[in-house]
Amino acid sequence: MPSFSPLKNDTFIRALLRQPTDYTPLWLMRQAGRYLPEYRATRARAGSFLGLAKNPDYATEVTLQPLARYPLDAAILFSDILTVPDAMGLGLYFADGEGPKFERPLRDEQAVMALRAPELGSLQYVFDAVTQIRTELDGRVPLIGFSGSPWTLACYMVEGGGSDDHRTVKSMLYSRPDLLHHILKINAAAVAAYLNAQIDAGAQALMIFDTWGGALADGVYQAFSLAYMQQVVAQLKREKDGVRIPVIVFTKGGGLWLEQIADIGADAVGLDWTVNLGEARRRVGVRVAFQGTLDPVVLFAGEQQIRAEVQKLLASFGPPSAGSGHVFNLGHGISQFTPPEAVMTMVDAVHSLSRLSRHL
Repeated sequence: MPSFSPLKNDTFIRALLRQPTDYTPLWLMRQAGRYLPEYRATRARAGSFLGLAKNPDYATEVTLQPLARYPLDAAILFSDILTVPDAMGLGLYFADGEGPKFERPLRDEQAVMALRAPELGSLQYVFDAVTQIRTELDGRVPLIGFSGSPWTLACYMVEGGGSDDHRTVKSMLYSRPDLLHHILKINAAAVAAYLNAQIDAGAQALMIFDTWGGALADGVYQAFSLAYMQQVVAQLKREKDGVRIPVIVFTKGGGLWLEQIADIGADAVGLDWTVNLGEARRRVGVRVAFQGTLDPVVLFAGEQQIRAEVQKLLASFGPPSAGSGHVFNLGHGISQFTPPEAVMTMVDAVHSLSRLSRHL
């Protein structure tokens, strides 16, 4: 097993575990990405998105790029949400300007029943990247590993790519729920094994992205998304070498089900920008920490407005108290058109204003 440098900045981990912190830590969903010119240069060298994601050297390089620019409190593995279904043999490819697609989507009973959880060896490039990134971080900040949720992966696997209305997968849900449950059961086992392997490789926290959970009706969400995330969380290693590994779950559009999400056993719940942070804290109390919730489009406003929105969000959460925790983040991924200097304004505002509020 690789040995790693001790963690120098554990503020992010402490916030997730609802322990006292000197300031509110932050990282950004998609922080290593197209808004950074250095990312675009590395991607051009890699030749394609998959060339970037499947090469541990490139994945390490782009994971570390935002940390060279900004004093962020965590790094997140640069990878793709669809590595697991790709390893199941569905034939992932990227069409120009169209995002990810699968050559062999799960459209009939035969395809669904033939589905198997992937051999973890076929995802070794991900685990190699995790170890390499953790080594090169040298204890500076923690490294987050991640996966898509079983439902979100199933959306892509059945639709064959992204979708505006999820018509194909939701048709299967209503007409052949048995088939969809079969896919979700296999996905849950695969995601849990995948995340545990990331922990073994060096990940210090985990995040489950349920990007499409909010597309489901009430009642359906609980049965087809939340239940399977709960299965994943129940199978995760929560400790490595005596150190706690916190888990964050994030359903975009999931504010309606906040209390139920908080009950599945994760350490923290990610919130999108439609959720009032103070209200979330009142609804759930100290069962979990929270992550979020700045609207990514705030970063297109001027410096003064960015600082004002950060202040508003910190004030909404309120002063830290025993058993509470907040990790500042955007309510979804950063836009590729975001000016990089706007991110510095936000990072500085979060750190300085949250320090100030703790010493008033």
